[in-house]
Amino acid sequence: MIESIDRALAILQLFLQEEAPLSLTQISKKMGMHKSTVSRTLDTLEGRDFVRRDGETGLYWLGLQVYSLGMLFREKESFQKVAYPYAKALALQCKESVHMTTFVQSDASYPQHVILEKIKSPQTVDMAPPIGAIRPSYCAASGKCLLAFSESYCRRYAGCKLKKFTEYTITDWDELLKELEAIRRNGYAIEREEVELGMTCIAAPIFSNHEIIAAISVSGPVSRVTEDMQEQIIQAVKKTAAEITQALH
Repeated sequence: MIESIDRALAILQLFLQEEAPLSLTQISKKMGMHKSTVSRTLDTLEGRDFVRRDGETGLYWLGLQVYSLGMLFREKESFQKVAYPYAKALALQCKESVHMTTFVQSDASYPQHVILEKIKSPQTVDMAPPIGAIRPSYCAASGKCLLAFSESYCRRYAGCKLKKFTEYTITDWDELLKELEAIRRNGYAIEREEVELGMTCIAAPIFSNHEIIAAISVSGPVSRVTEDMQEQIIQAVKKTAAEITQALH
């Protein structure tokens, strides 16, 4: 481990977690590092255009090099090229936002997943997270699929503290493990107002070589994704996940 590189990457990951520009003081406090150390690291990242400092506010934000790397990954990643047409068709069928997500490998104290792809809802209200957003897995439908079908991923975080986001968030591991068992049995996951009040999501796993590599989901406001519509969406999501799995062979 090269400490200076690790520190720079940790700062970039902090922007992913916060999803907002940050001041030197904020970064220093959140990283638990001296301002002088953080300042030197930021100067180096700024010199390579991995971060940019706003001249008026003094806040730091991601630079164009991060955008370029992300877009290059997206363009060259074969999974997304194969899966995107199926995800697009699912969004048109359900008329809600569709996401494809996968595991996040980080030193976070709880399981997380990242949004690989998003097809926006054609409806006026679209509050779902953007591409690149990192979200907690234990209270999101996609993340629960990843936990349910990856024994090693689940075992890595088993027993960790689970933050409560709403009154519906599961924070007890025994209860969560029971739900993960039901997800394995049924082949899909449902999240209803567990991360954000008013939002619901239905997800199914995508496999390659018999191992889960991603999940696909349909999400929208509870006012539109009603219980009466759930079964139709569940079948559509499961069918799409199966079609992508087949196409990846």
